[in-house]
Amino acid sequence: MPNILITNDDGIHAAGLRALVKGIDGLGTVTIVAPLNERSAAAQSLTLRQPIYCDHIAEREYAIEGTPADAMILAFHTLLNEKPDIVISGINRGANAGENIYYSGTVGAAMEAAVNRVPAIAVSLAFKGQEFDFAPAARFTRELAPLILREGLPPGVILNVNVPQDWTGEVRITRQSSKITRNLLKPGTDPRGRHYYWLSEQRITEDIEPDTDQAAIRDGAISITPLKLDHTHVPSIEHLAHWVKKLESAQQK
Repeated sequence: MPNILITNDDGIHAAGLRALVKGIDGLGTVTIVAPLNERSAAAQSLTLRQPIYCDHIAEREYAIEGTPADAMILAFHTLLNEKPDIVISGINRGANAGENIYYSGTVGAAMEAAVNRVPAIAVSLAFKGQEFDFAPAARFTRELAPLILREGLPPGVILNVNVPQDWTGEVRITRQSSKITRNLLKPGTDPRGRHYYWLSEQRITEDIEPDTDQAAIRDGAISITPLKLDHTHVPSIEHLAHWVKKLESAQQK
């Protein structure tokens, strides 16, 4: 049976993670290594100036006092006897689309798996209102994971999956959309007179490009976006090549 590593950024006791574990029951040998508490928007950050505590809380379950990327590093280099066959990060409470992938701890954990050359998917639930039903996203993940286990993914590529709460049954392979939110800063003053700003966001609903993750979510379709670890913009290498001699010459003056 395949070895499946589960993580998230909402914390090891989060309802989305527990729904995922239940949904893939019987698919393989599952190990959970996840942050003890919510670490949303941690991206792929690491804990460097304090120890990373690890508690063995149940059979094949480890709670990490650190970021999602910390959890993956401990899993790959300390906790597991061998690399997993796949990493599934999620199910996140809220979509991870557009520029939000750069902040997402859910995506960050999957990217850390890609660093270690292990196929990975980040799964998120795009919801409306206050009710969360993670079961459809868990069932879809159960169908998707075996495809990856059989056919693999290109090295350094992860799949960013967003499942609408009101899924129509349609599935789209999409590209990352442009900016989908506006940052909102609500100012205030604490009892000691210090100024603060409360950060939130407002969804942008106009000018959504039709082949993107956000368009799929809007239309009730599941979005699967392949993301790559290598951020190099290859066309710019040739474009910038003529700068080299100018920069080298400037150092010789």
